[in-house]
Amino acid sequence: MDYLQNILFIVFVLAASAMFAMSLKQIISNIRLGKDVDRSDNKSERLKTMALVALGQKKMFQRPIPALLHLAIYAAFVITQIELIEIFIDGVTGEHRIFYPSLGGFYTFVISLIEVLSVLAFLATLIFLYRRNLLKVPRFHKSEMTGWPKLDGNLILYGEIILIIFIFMMNGADEVLHRRGASHADGSGGFGFAISSFLGPALFDGMSTHTLHIIERIGWWGHIGTVFAFLNYLPISKHFHVLLAFPNVYYSNLQAKGKFNNMESVTNEVKMMFDPNADPYATPAPAEEGAAPERFGAKDVTDLNWKNLLDAYTCTECGRCTSACPANQTGKLLSPRKIMMDTRDRLDELGKNIAKHGKDHDDGKSLLRDYITEEELWACTSCNACVQECPVNIDPLNIIMEMRRYLVMEESKSPSELTTMFTNIENNGAPWQFSPMDRFNWANEE
Repeated sequence: MDYLQNILFIVFVLAASAMFAMSLKQIISNIRLGKDVDRSDNKSERLKTMALVALGQKKMFQRPIPALLHLAIYAAFVITQIELIEIFIDGVTGEHRIFYPSLGGFYTFVISLIEVLSVLAFLATLIFLYRRNLLKVPRFHKSEMTGWPKLDGNLILYGEIILIIFIFMMNGADEVLHRRGASHADGSGGFGFAISSFLGPALFDGMSTHTLHIIERIGWWGHIGTVFAFLNYLPISKHFHVLLAFPNVYYSNLQAKGKFNNMESVTNEVKMMFDPNADPYATPAPAEEGAAPERFGAKDVTDLNWKNLLDAYTCTECGRCTSACPANQTGKLLSPRKIMMDTRDRLDELGKNIAKHGKDHDDGKSLLRDYITEEELWACTSCNACVQECPVNIDPLNIIMEMRRYLVMEESKSPSELTTMFTNIENNGAPWQFSPMDRFNWANEE
């Protein structure tokens, strides 16, 4: 029977891992649809940023209460991986609590720490459910947070509660079994874990040994099953940031906020205009045969760079960017969170179409207009508040500016105020309706 259970465990782990690998492969393929951008510089600075922002949760603590609640769940998630290592080894070898005999008191301390953190995570999860559904924090109830996004946020919280219940079923029943000398682990007299040494006897003391073995196995299988269910749920959920936060922060834009990138082709043209030795009649270098001309700005997700697309998959949908956005605060249509969600949704749609019909398939849709409207783009003040607030260094502004660039440079579309400014710059060399030479005429007035 134990031999059959080991085989079942191995098959389960391999199947769940294969499913996750397939989903991960599709997401990586989607991200690679983006243009290339070099983020390999300043490795030491990138590692420091990753340590502070991704590992240290630096930006989270700008709002202390949610930060402490998130820290409880985050710490429990990280430390619980130690117990998962043991479960994996036990599942493959047929052992039970394989580290207990050799580690002794230290083992008890580690599992006790996991239990304490699990209790804190349980309380934090209940508070998060209250904040999302009863307290109705405004940033969780924007228009983009209806339907699946709202359900997604709740599902993972329900999953965390179920996982914690399984942990204490496993540990509590095993505690009582160990006291009876009936546990599959070596020894007797109880493990002495911080929570289950009290909770186990309180709940399970009156049950038969056979029933306790069943409860312990339900907890054990439920624990590992919930973990793998969560793993395969991640790729369709906002909670994929659990895995992507670290690489996303590592590849952050380290340049000063407010510094916009210039298109190389345009920059080269301007430099040539100012070069007295340049030959304006020189024949330009021939384009690659069959290559499409480079688009100014971004109309669809394939016009964005791969870091923009990684940002989209890393978005936690926490809404800190939107709650800090001055345009959104004044009732404008723009929501930086929606920009990221729309980018991810369009990328998923395009990736599925390519997988089904091939890379040259045109579904007649684009990120601009089918997902994001011009009104949203022009509402942005380019203040960088969204970039500053994001706890995982996502940059919605870069996507907005690239799409604006497309509207202006490809379609010659802009608000009337900007069109007037562009015309004045073209005719007068200045944003105003008069020549720069006339700007100081007031000084000559008597």
